[in-house]
Amino acid sequence: MRKKLPRLSTIIFFILLILVILIDLPKSVPVIHPVIDFTVFGKKIHKEFDTKLGLDLKGGSHLVFEAEIGKLASARDIIEKRVNFFGVTEPNVQTAKSGNSERIIIDLPGIENVQEAVALIGQTAQLSFNEEATVSAAVATQTPVFARLTQQTGLTGKHVKKATVQFGSGDGTQAGSPSVGLKFNSEGAKLFEEITRRNVGKPVGIFIDKALISAPTVQQEIIGGEAVITGQFSIDEAKNLAVAINSGALPVSINLIEQRNIGPTLGKQSIEKSIVAGVIGLSTVILFMIIYYGRLGLIAAAGLLIYGLISYAIFKAIPVVLTLPGIAGFILSIGMAVDSNILIFERMKEESRKGKNFDIAFRLGFGKAIDAIKDANIATLLVAFILFNPLNWDFFPQFGLIRGFALTLSIGVITSLLTGIVITKRLIQTFYKQHD
Repeated sequence: MRKKLPRLSTIIFFILLILVILIDLPKSVPVIHPVIDFTVFGKKIHKEFDTKLGLDLKGGSHLVFEAEIGKLASARDIIEKRVNFFGVTEPNVQTAKSGNSERIIIDLPGIENVQEAVALIGQTAQLSFNEEATVSAAVATQTPVFARLTQQTGLTGKHVKKATVQFGSGDGTQAGSPSVGLKFNSEGAKLFEEITRRNVGKPVGIFIDKALISAPTVQQEIIGGEAVITGQFSIDEAKNLAVAINSGALPVSINLIEQRNIGPTLGKQSIEKSIVAGVIGLSTVILFMIIYYGRLGLIAAAGLLIYGLISYAIFKAIPVVLTLPGIAGFILSIGMAVDSNILIFERMKEESRKGKNFDIAFRLGFGKAIDAIKDANIATLLVAFILFNPLNWDFFPQFGLIRGFALTLSIGVITSLLTGIVITKRLIQTFYKQHD
């Protein structure tokens, strides 16, 4: 049984490697390209593995919104969240002052549905829950529902912890149709419980930007801090509404004053030179490893190739929008992967000079090198975390290009740990025919 396990793991490895190669191959190559396409709980999940390029490599859309002076910094943060939720990574969102107005300048790399993005970005998304104002029974009978729901309850979008797209169930008219589920924070849950308690048998209006979206009649007091916004939503409308609520309401109204398409900011010639430089640099490193370390260097080169294939497949699966800084982060992680191999090989040579055979030198050298490799990679991941700034701290960078560099560097470092610790080790064991 012990001898069969390595064979099974080898088979699994080669199956995964073939899958990775199929993901990496461009669509122009006539092979079967992996596609995820299935339905879970009425929700269709479709995923294709495409390469996403940034503004500097592909171009995109340039949008300029104008706003009244005040609270522009918070508006910028909310807009960037919405753009990221919309599926656009590494956007360039800037603010600028022009006379008595302030502008938010947005560059969207490779975005196709610009009009939908404009509608989502420009929506103020002020969420509120209203109840019926106190009026006489005769007036209430003659007044439309939306006109009676004018009494503010104090429950707004700031009390929403999370909004998600969900699908109705049952046999009613809403069966299978998309809706937006709301999860309130502790304060919001308490308010919602009080609102439903005093409005049993009455409608409660859910408004977005003062427009009535839904006015369900409360059947009973609702505890637990959850609500559902229903309506004649398409899947995209429900998704965009959830995105707008999750990102928060804009503190100021904004108007679109400019929209145009832009080409690659680097230009075709710069891109081609960058590719040539990357190929020359990588080839030189591989050649050095092979000349200096012989068979071990050849194994390291094979490990680097596998590392590159896995990293690129991850970039396409997430997907990561590749920009020149992002590619630089990936190339830097390749350098760290080479550094890991050099540490392992040098430790092995030290043990060999002490007269130990290859098997023992391999085990001891690998064991001594792995601690240094882990420490170096953890330090790099910490720096990448600071550069990515996921919590949007003001005292750290918040630019999309820097975040792209940090993201590809992080993925590359984590992947290099996998290839260095698992794959390269297995390759050495296989080619040198070590035996336990």
